Amino acid sequence: MVKKRWYDYLWIASVLYLSLGFFNILFAWLGLICFITPLMISLLGRGKAYCNKFCGRGQLFELLGGNLGLSRKKTPPRFLRSKWFRYGFLLFFLTMFGMMLYATYLVFSGTTGLQEKVTLLWTFKLPWHWTNTAFAPPGVAQFAFGFYSVMLTSTVLGLVTMILFKPRSWCVYCPMGTMTQMICKVKTEA
Repeated sequence: MVKKRWYDYLWIASVLYLSLGFFNILFAWLGLICFITPLMISLLGRGKAYCNKFCGRGQLFELLGGNLGLSRKKTPPRFLRSKWFRYGFLLFFLTMFGMMLYATYLVFSGTTGLQEKVTLLWTFKLPWHWTNTAFAPPGVAQFAFGFYSVMLTSTVLGLVTMILFKPRSWCVYCPMGTMTQMICKVKTEA
């Protein structure tokens, strides 16, 4: 039997993140940890250690798809694993992230009409009317709504690919995994 380590339970952080953000959107700011940490680990020469050991989302998909049997356990299609798809999805993801940052910038610079909404797949507005952001500056709340939308969308995409294919099929085209892989290649060539 393999002894469990502290990082084998990081899937709990993913569940907590989604749950806390559901009840208080300002918890969405914690998701920055999932953006900064993999990049820092790669830049510090640890390669894809985050993806292989510390990614709570990947662990959650493994738990749901592998241990609980919610996955068909089929190999993802070749196009999903292709460079053009991975880099194309990264570009799309970064564009959506940039648009979210731009909207946040506009609110911070005084634009009124904060859009307190969470969207799924960057398109479908979800009913999120119970969130009280009156105590937070509008720009802080705007970022939280946008960032939670990004995290929720990527989780839903991961769940869909987990069900259709192998449990960690999301990892094949995960934008953070693609960026850490790019960092690894640059560091290897340098």
